[in-house]
Amino acid sequence: MTAVHHPPAQQAPPRRRSDRRLLQALPYLLPAVVLYLGFLVYPMVDAVRLSFFEWTGFRNDEPVFVGLDNYVRTFTNDPVFYRALTNSVIWVVLSLLIPMLLGLLLALALNRRMVGRNLFRSVFYIPAVFASITVAAMWRWIYNPNVGSLNQLLEAVGLASLQQEWLGNPQIALYSVFVASVWQGVGFSLVLFLAGLQQVPAELVDAARVDGANRWQVFKAVTVPALRPTTAVVTILTIINSLKVYDLVVGMTGGGPAQSTQVLALWSYQQSITNHDFGQGGAVATVLLVVSLCLVVPYLVRTLKAEEH
Repeated sequence: MTAVHHPPAQQAPPRRRSDRRLLQALPYLLPAVVLYLGFLVYPMVDAVRLSFFEWTGFRNDEPVFVGLDNYVRTFTNDPVFYRALTNSVIWVVLSLLIPMLLGLLLALALNRRMVGRNLFRSVFYIPAVFASITVAAMWRWIYNPNVGSLNQLLEAVGLASLQQEWLGNPQIALYSVFVASVWQGVGFSLVLFLAGLQQVPAELVDAARVDGANRWQVFKAVTVPALRPTTAVVTILTIINSLKVYDLVVGMTGGGPAQSTQVLALWSYQQSITNHDFGQGGAVATVLLVVSLCLVVPYLVRTLKAEEH
């Protein structure tokens, strides 16, 4: 009897299955997409559009198209813009150096088995959940030259000569505000690095130790490469959050004294709302967007290429 061979049943192409899954997920994604488009993408596009118009923001005042005039005024006749740009760059550099490094060091320490580890993790992360305006009010009180705890502490330990008007001195005001930012933001980096450390393969660490590697060599050869994706995420989020810093500056100094703590996000707001110049405010916001893209996109592309190889 001759055996009859039946051809194998054809499977649905993987592409059709993925398309079906996308359609199933679409109703769940749609609300988030609508909110993202309405509250992030649309204001961003509208700010770019307004940068080509002259408009005071009043309803009875029609926007007048002026082309690149707002950009010309911003770059040639606005010294506050350059101060804000410089301060924003300083803020980004300091944020990439201090909170990220502290977050990594704390993550390495709290990733080990120790008594009270979960308590310490919570303590360091709690400031990250506070509203920035609350943090600003608290640190403004700490820095108060008369009743603030910082000056009182310096006097108590015999360092009264170091007492300052921390938010009233143009030379140190920006760095005083930044300290509050570090206190609030280090827990965010800590949590992300902790998540990354828990993904480091324990077999590789054990194998390196068996081969005689010390802690530094294990960190350099095993931990750092394994943390590369996490480091990329933390770096990108740190850059974005640093460039759009607003609440802390408004709550602590309002951009003063003498514009010494002015940043791009705050200057864009003040130009638009306070000075009723939405065109120039949009130009500053567009510059902020371009700076963000110039910093984030090349780093992201390089990171993705490194992951492929």
